[in-house]
Amino acid sequence: MSRIHRLLGVGLVVVTAAIVSVLAHQLLKASSAPPLSAAPTLNSLHREPREPRVAPGEADGVVPDGVTVFDDEMPAVANLDPDLLKALRRAAEDAADDEVEFYVNSGWRSPEYQNQLLREAVAEYGSEEEAARWVATAQTSPHVSGDAVDLGRSDATAWLSEHGAEYGLCRIYRNEPWHYELRPEAIGHGCPRMYADPTQDPRMQQ
Repeated sequence: MSRIHRLLGVGLVVVTAAIVSVLAHQLLKASSAPPLSAAPTLNSLHREPREPRVAPGEADGVVPDGVTVFDDEMPAVANLDPDLLKALRRAAEDAADDEVEFYVNSGWRSPEYQNQLLREAVAEYGSEEEAARWVATAQTSPHVSGDAVDLGRSDATAWLSEHGAEYGLCRIYRNEPWHYELRPEAIGHGCPRMYADPTQDPRMQQ
């Protein structure tokens, strides 16, 4: 009987040691696993990647240097209101006799481009209220509708300030000497009184 007891005791020790070894291995494996928060979740595995914002280009109305009112291949020019473009070209042809050329800084703009300009203006001027004095929203901007053009070079804007009404081309805002729109009634009656800036324009209140 004592021999049997000894064998049982030895067997119990072996089994106990095996159980302890298995438990120690599992504890070591668990301690090396990444924390639960770092493990991928079902939502993260199926989340759509965020598309990077693409900067507007010429197709949105961005204008490279040297574009004139005669450059039909540029969307900023080609997408202007046909009557406005016709008046601009008539004026440009006559201005050429005085060695003045009409370069376009900005014309038609896509809503995306207009929104980018507004974001940049808010960052530059520090508030939406101040930015509104210079840049309209995509919903109210006459550039988005193709009804406005910003001309470069002071000789062109000086020429239009003197002769623009003859073509129905009028400066609209006192703080933007480059911004012109078509006012056909100006041909017989002169251009209307300018607004101090776009915030005074009823069209911007929509």
